[in-house]
Amino acid sequence: MDASEGSQGPGGQDPGPLGEYLRARRAQLHPAEFGLPDLSRRRVPGLRRPEVALLAGISTEYYIRLEQGRDRHPSAQVVDALTGAMRLDADAAAHLHRLAAHTPLRRRPFGTEPVPSGIRQLVASWTMSPALVIGPVGDVRVANPPAQALSPAHREGVNLLRETFLNPAVRDLHRDWDDLTVSLTAGLRSYAGTSADDPRLEALVGELSVHSETFRRLWARHDVRPRSGGTALIDHPQLGPLDLRLEKLAVAGSSGLMLLVYHAEPDSPSAHGLALLGSLADHQKVPQGRAPAQGNWML
Repeated sequence: MDASEGSQGPGGQDPGPLGEYLRARRAQLHPAEFGLPDLSRRRVPGLRRPEVALLAGISTEYYIRLEQGRDRHPSAQVVDALTGAMRLDADAAAHLHRLAAHTPLRRRPFGTEPVPSGIRQLVASWTMSPALVIGPVGDVRVANPPAQALSPAHREGVNLLRETFLNPAVRDLHRDWDDLTVSLTAGLRSYAGTSADDPRLEALVGELSVHSETFRRLWARHDVRPRSGGTALIDHPQLGPLDLRLEKLAVAGSSGLMLLVYHAEPDSPSAHGLALLGSLADHQKVPQGRAPAQGNWML
């Protein structure tokens, strides 16, 4: 075993975001994928530090310095070498470059940015499509009636990640809950790469780490993926299975606001189900910011 496989530097030194990220990614690399023996004597998962250094073409001592936080600003050439050695995709590589930036990120004030009135009107005008606006850490700012009828997580004043990880009703709603949690955590990691000093981020990560083992495990992986669209597989308590597309659009001119819109294949059973959401929303009487009773969120 590498004598310096621990997570901290000498004397308990903080490895910093770069060191933490390198160690987390290294732990997910499987020796067999690199033609290396997967010896049972390995006491930690993934590749060893000398193996990563060899693949990247740098000295073991220098790589150890990076993981331990004794060197936090490697050159772009070194970062590119580590990117290739660890087989990072484009999003993860960009995140690694940000963490190794020679110029510290400019601190900026964080607050609750108002949703532009035009976006509010647009969301309200979609009577057949669930739509909502979320902030950079997943706080729901605006949600139209179809969105509220689709999920108990779509309510102004609540946090989308908190509901997804901690509300059993939301977990039961998603047939793709495992994939959803991976995506949400990776998106939050992407935001943390540019806004690690946001107190809202720190508070949310702390709360979810305490109350959700799933979140702790996913957060420790350091997966990075900017928020983008995809699919949403819903098992609605009244409408049954819904296979939906989810589009995520950045609100121009804002600092991290995102517009989420659900839609379905035309003339599909899911499209017919969405058409009924408006009428269901008329009967839904859940006060804003208040969680409905578990198992009875749609009346």
